[in-house]
Amino acid sequence: MGNLEMSTGDMRDVIRLLTAVERTPEQERTLAVARDRCAQIDARFEADDITLDVPVVQALEELLAGSPSADMEPGYRYAFQALVAMNFSDTYDLGYWRRPSWFHTVDDEMTGHGVPADLAPAALLFSGPPIRLPHPGDALPAMGTFPASRAAELVEAYEAVLDRLDPEVRETAEMLLEPMRVEAGEWERTKQAGRTEDTVFFWMH
Repeated sequence: MGNLEMSTGDMRDVIRLLTAVERTPEQERTLAVARDRCAQIDARFEADDITLDVPVVQALEELLAGSPSADMEPGYRYAFQALVAMNFSDTYDLGYWRRPSWFHTVDDEMTGHGVPADLAPAALLFSGPPIRLPHPGDALPAMGTFPASRAAELVEAYEAVLDRLDPEVRETAEMLLEPMRVEAGEWERTKQAGRTEDTVFFWMH
């Protein structure tokens, strides 16, 4: 069970934050906000009586140092998402999903009708982080990335099979279609303006 969100930005900005030997003043300001965001996440977990072996604040510092202390811990994904949130657009809410495994059922039907496997919903939503992070130890939190340059390709593939899908599967496909249509148009404007927001980020938690 989890909330699903998406946002768009330049993932290179996030990677630079993690790998910079000497950070710029702007990067330090971004990190300060990200640290505060991580502290808020830890406070929410504490209020819900959830204890992480590696708190999100600590996980962020370990990622910045390039030395995670655990092989399996969800805090690192929350910390990474906090960095993404500081650099990407406002999130688009894709709803609350009781069964994340449902997306694999959707994949099966859509690929059976000819949608390429790498464009199917679960392939987008659960492809994992763009860098190596410790495993969360459970199904959630989950993340995935998708090139904004392929948004139009995804829209075309989904629209080609909508009429042949089971109603529930079609509803799920349409849930993704609406924002990806927007992303397809925005990508063209991004290119023309010479901007670099080329990654769509999915986050389920």
